[in-house]
Amino acid sequence: MIRVLIFFAILFAVTTGFAWMSDLPGVVSISWQGYVWEKPPVIVALVAGLALIAFLLAVWIVLTVLRSPKIATRFFKRRRKDKGYEALSSGLIALGTGNAKQARRHGLDADRLLNDEPATKLLLAQTAQLAGRDEEARERFEAMLEEKQTRALGLHGLFIEAERQQEPVAARHYAEEAAREMPGLEWAGKAVLGYQAVASHWEEALKTLERNYTAKMLDKKTYRRHRAVVLTALAQNLESGEPDRAYSLAKEAHGLALDLVPAAVLAARLATRKGEIRKASKLIESTWRVSPHPDLAQAYAHVRSGDSAVDRLKRVKSLAGQRANTNVGAMAVARAALDAREFDEAREQLKKVLRSEPVRGAFLMMAELEEAEHGDRGRMRDWLSRAVHAPLDKAWVADGVVSREWQAVSPV
Repeated sequence: MIRVLIFFAILFAVTTGFAWMSDLPGVVSISWQGYVWEKPPVIVALVAGLALIAFLLAVWIVLTVLRSPKIATRFFKRRRKDKGYEALSSGLIALGTGNAKQARRHGLDADRLLNDEPATKLLLAQTAQLAGRDEEARERFEAMLEEKQTRALGLHGLFIEAERQQEPVAARHYAEEAAREMPGLEWAGKAVLGYQAVASHWEEALKTLERNYTAKMLDKKTYRRHRAVVLTALAQNLESGEPDRAYSLAKEAHGLALDLVPAAVLAARLATRKGEIRKASKLIESTWRVSPHPDLAQAYAHVRSGDSAVDRLKRVKSLAGQRANTNVGAMAVARAALDAREFDEAREQLKKVLRSEPVRGAFLMMAELEEAEHGDRGRMRDWLSRAVHAPLDKAWVADGVVSREWQAVSPV
């Protein structure tokens, strides 16, 4: 709309100018070698404008002729590039559909038509991966390392190849190199953290985790959880050699993730060794209220060494009362009652569990109770036979692997 208004404004100005010149009196006279040319000013202005247009047109034609070789070259280059990008696009589509043969053909065409195009190099390398030509794929990715523009692509491709060939040392090397040269690469940061955790290099893992969080690769909630897990694993390694530092790390992990049971158990155990019984109890209680667990009850029962079985029963009942009506609490009280030979209490708690969640551990404890209280082997065997078909007790599970002990890293 604005352009239309500007056009009409210019047209109005030109028209007004010609109208003004047509009203001017007199003539313009040009004399040359006896020839006199006299015209009104408006005619002279019109002729001058046409002459200027003709001159500019002639100049344009001459320049176009002089530049025609460059124009032709640029035209063919553009046409070649268009054909190259068309081949590249077709190759990417073929790669996406899993047609390795067609993708390779288009990739070679694109590589011939487009000089030093990174996307073409990546297409050919990934096509080789798709076709199972691992040696060719590796060579193409290694060639990318020579140029700064494609170095990140080459490192990522070599990392993928190393993982496919189950070469963890090489995969970690490529990931660390990529993370060192390009700190913002998410895949590299997470891969380095994973390999450091698998190797139990917890000190290095803490630094990597901090860098990943600074680079905004993970949100605050995930960062706190991961840091708590790494701190707990590091504290477990330092428990025997550096108990004071292990205690500090475990307390920090507990503060970051209250529901992380291993952190609470470890911190409480180390606090008990230092004689901080009240502190150890508070650590376990805070986690129990969030996430009741048998390990917590076990640690709480033995938070003060030298206590009698009756004292441990009282303590466990107090803990179970802080999160009422849980099967974990009932099982913990039943175990403590059985150790204290409070058989009625143990039976009552086990009945609660069997009514709500009849797990294998409850049946086994009932068998133990029958033998301890009555010495009735017949009833004991009956409970044991039921335990065989009962659901398993809760355990630590990661990627389908069941473990009785907590591990910071999945076995898979």
